Amino acid sequence: MIAIIDYDAGNIKSVEKAVQFLGEEAIITRDRDVIMDSSGVILPGVGSFGDAMGKINEYGLKNVIYDVVDSGKPFLGICLGLQLLFKTSEETPGVTGLGIVDGQILRIPDAPGLKIPQIGWNSLDINPKARLFKGLPEHPYVYFVHSYYLKADHEEDVAASTFYSTNIHASIEHGNVFACQFHPEKSSTVGLQILKNFIELEA
Repeated sequence: MIAIIDYDAGNIKSVEKAVQFLGEEAIITRDRDVIMDSSGVILPGVGSFGDAMGKINEYGLKNVIYDVVDSGKPFLGICLGLQLLFKTSEETPGVTGLGIVDGQILRIPDAPGLKIPQIGWNSLDINPKARLFKGLPEHPYVYFVHSYYLKADHEEDVAASTFYSTNIHASIEHGNVFACQFHPEKSSTVGLQILKNFIELEA
């Protein structure tokens, strides 16, 4: 069973439906016991860094997330869920994120002919050792909706990158912590394979 953390962030139902489509039980919850009893945990998210951290703190989920990570259970952040894994974001200066992985969340630089937020499909340069991308072609296309991006401190954490005005670290793998800036649940067969790979990690 995959637990999808409910902190009033958008896009949760589409993640649930994608997991269920793959034949895995999924539950949207903020109950600590349910989360800790699951085989894997997903932190989705659409919205602002500051508002999201406010809700995570309000619902007492911060320590639950730390406990999941410490347990070695597979953990997947999606979109804003990736950004929340880091300590700070230029989107909301002064708000402290989870600080689980080292890096910076920065605003995508303006560039001629490019719109911000980035909304649409972009190809990935994937690390062939990355477990989330097992069985995928070399440059798969995935769907992004974001104005802020990750610049990881440690290259070994980067599972995939892309280019949109700047080099973007689009996915990370840090021990049992995985995250994608893009939306696998909206990325057609490629995204379903990524979610399938994540679900199978629990075994």
